[in-house]
Amino acid sequence: MNAAIQPPENVQYAPASASWNAYLKLRFAKRQRGVRLVGSEHEGPLYVQKAFYPEGDDCAHCYLLHPPGGLVTGDQLTISIQAEPASRALITTPGAGRVYKARDRQGVQTQTIHLQVDEQASLEWMPLETILFPNSQARLNTRIDLADQAKVIAWDITCFGLPANRIEFSEGSVRQSLQVWVKGRIQLNERLVIDSGTLASENNDTSLLKSKAGFCSRPVHGLLIAGPFEQEAPELVGLINQLRELKVRQREGQSSDLVSVTQIGAFLSVRYLGWCTESARTYFTGVWQILRPCLLDRKAVSPRIWAT
Repeated sequence: MNAAIQPPENVQYAPASASWNAYLKLRFAKRQRGVRLVGSEHEGPLYVQKAFYPEGDDCAHCYLLHPPGGLVTGDQLTISIQAEPASRALITTPGAGRVYKARDRQGVQTQTIHLQVDEQASLEWMPLETILFPNSQARLNTRIDLADQAKVIAWDITCFGLPANRIEFSEGSVRQSLQVWVKGRIQLNERLVIDSGTLASENNDTSLLKSKAGFCSRPVHGLLIAGPFEQEAPELVGLINQLRELKVRQREGQSSDLVSVTQIGAFLSVRYLGWCTESARTYFTGVWQILRPCLLDRKAVSPRIWAT
């Protein structure tokens, strides 16, 4: 939600070497009794408690827990998730992630995610939003590797600054990347770079975050990708039209929100630009409810944690 978040004041930081790194590696596999979390290795404050089964034993839901709730200078989060052949898993988080103000220009905060989806498996990656505080130095990298007949639905929602407090992301840097590889060949390559060269003063409308060729002064950006689909399938055209109709319905009463649906090869790319992370999640959830039955042949069953 976009409730007001007060930035920390008079924080006494520890020495630059006091970073808090964390690593998590999960493996899901199909067994006789259904899909099970068969491997869970972690180091530092990043883990899962157990798998949940709100839609039956053949699809595991897991909630990533990061008690610190954010990244400070020097922190590194590394997440590796593997869905073994014919398994199905959905991953989300119970709360928003935060990247706080860095101590100096040399210190960065890094999150690295690797999703591996084996033959005939599916993985859904749907974390809550990431909030970038002013002067953070974020490095956010995601790589998805798909084997033959593997499927993925993944979204990422990023909030630049604290719009509820009228605090802009006027200083800092972000380097964000998303790559999707299918059978060893890259199919999607998204990259966003925001630094002192692309940020401008408050009265300059030519910056990447403010210009019409950039974010149009909307601090919340979301990207959802899904696929691969059969590119020539006649139902794909109808699916895209249905998603575009959803876009129009979602914008009623919210004229400041911008959304788009694009086919890129065998994948669908859905984008959101707006002012509210809750609106972004609501829209993407609606998109997911339409996409999931078409791509994964499963009715959309929301994680229970979203209702708390």
